Amino acid sequence: MKTTGKLGLDTAQIREARTLARRVGKPIVRTAQRHTTVSVERATLRLAGLGGADSEGTPWVNRLADVVRADVGLEHGLALPVWDALLRGEADDLETLAQKASAGSITFHLPEGKDAIRAAKASHKAVGRGIKQIDRRRVERERVIAKVGDAPRKPWIYLIVATGDIYEDIPQAQNAAREGADVIAVIRSTGQSLLDFVPEGATREGFAGTYATQENFRLMRAALDETSRELGRYVRLTNYASGLCMPEIAALAGLERLDMMLNDSMYGILFRDINPIRTFVDQRFSRQVHARAGIIINTGEDNYLTTADAVEAAHTVTTSQLLNEYFAKEAGLEDWQLGLGHAFEIDPEVPDSFRLELAHAMLARDLFPKAPLKWMPPTRHMTGDVFKGYLLDGFFNLVGALTDQGILLVGMMTEAVVTPWLSDRDLALQNVRYVMNAAGNLHEDFSPKPGGFIVNRAQEVLGDSITLLQDIEGHPNGLLDAIADGTFGLMKRPADKGRGLEGVAKKARDYYNPATEILEGRL
Repeated sequence: MKTTGKLGLDTAQIREARTLARRVGKPIVRTAQRHTTVSVERATLRLAGLGGADSEGTPWVNRLADVVRADVGLEHGLALPVWDALLRGEADDLETLAQKASAGSITFHLPEGKDAIRAAKASHKAVGRGIKQIDRRRVERERVIAKVGDAPRKPWIYLIVATGDIYEDIPQAQNAAREGADVIAVIRSTGQSLLDFVPEGATREGFAGTYATQENFRLMRAALDETSRELGRYVRLTNYASGLCMPEIAALAGLERLDMMLNDSMYGILFRDINPIRTFVDQRFSRQVHARAGIIINTGEDNYLTTADAVEAAHTVTTSQLLNEYFAKEAGLEDWQLGLGHAFEIDPEVPDSFRLELAHAMLARDLFPKAPLKWMPPTRHMTGDVFKGYLLDGFFNLVGALTDQGILLVGMMTEAVVTPWLSDRDLALQNVRYVMNAAGNLHEDFSPKPGGFIVNRAQEVLGDSITLLQDIEGHPNGLLDAIADGTFGLMKRPADKGRGLEGVAKKARDYYNPATEILEGRL
């Protein structure tokens, strides 16, 4: 038997797990390829340069998409009727076209023959300019890192900023970077994932987070670039490409040079009750954009353990990681872009809880040796006892050091008490700095006992994951049935229900989308 990694995992068993994940995932990919959504189509318009909003705050992409859909349907895509209208002289540019469409002065139709060919070429050229801008921003990132320097060590220290006001977020983010944060995540305003539009401009009124907008992205990226030059190391910026506008936010992130995006294949389904088909279609397109932009994705397996038991459901985390890996690579992402999620969420009263956490973290590292991995701190069992919480965060940081995690989110001892004060963040960063300075390369020296508790637990979880993937494959509708049955996070989400279903359309034979054509290399 050939083995690999510190846990001595059977390589044949690992191959079986990945083969099963591919077989389970392929029908989902085929479903995504056969459908489009309003957000995919709006993202295409955004890539072509359409931005802004009307006096009521409704984005012009929404106004234009709604009128075109009403006239010709969504199943053909928006590109052909939109650029046909431009070529017919209905307007000089997309914004004027959107304004006239919103006023009811334009009727769209689906072009045929030579008119369709001309519209396809014009749309391809316009959308291509946006994708070339994403390419330029990726090169720009590489140049900035080469000039100012990168984070001096791994894991990258990841810290959340969430005031609701972008102009308050900026100084907090800059100070967090000065105190040692390598990645700043601007958490989104509560409920934004359920908005079927992307707000416009700089915002100051978010609740428990700040709205994800193109202008907010631009402002924070510029501020962190300034701080990067000051510190002599590149500070990365993260936001959330999830919810009903996942493809649009991914496009805006690429255009504004964000570095990481929360982008999980099932999070919106399970925890926001977004329709499964809508989510899988949107996530495939968004990941194609992330692949092109050189953005690292962070997946959300840690969320399963906030609703399901972290010991009993450990194999669902591994199963989801394997599926997220397949979906990501199918969309063009590389290993270095896979911030696969997992978390330190076992009840500390469980005997050997630390050893179990270590086993689970080592399993993730050995299964995905080239992926950065995103390691999440304890939240579910934080009781408000700040002293115990601070110690628990220290244990979490120690496991991160022992298992060579790539992205370490900073845990807060005031979790479940208040939105952290700046002083809480300072103490939390001190905790991380102490553990990483004292034990940062401990993974080089640590190997578990062959046949011991940690190795056996990891092998048990991997075996349970394989069994679960086999069970999922046995369902008539595969993964969609498993999600409907509550397999992940105990959430039951049928494929024919959920928010955003009305925004899904099965592609017609003449469907055309220049963004998909370019991103998939079908030129």
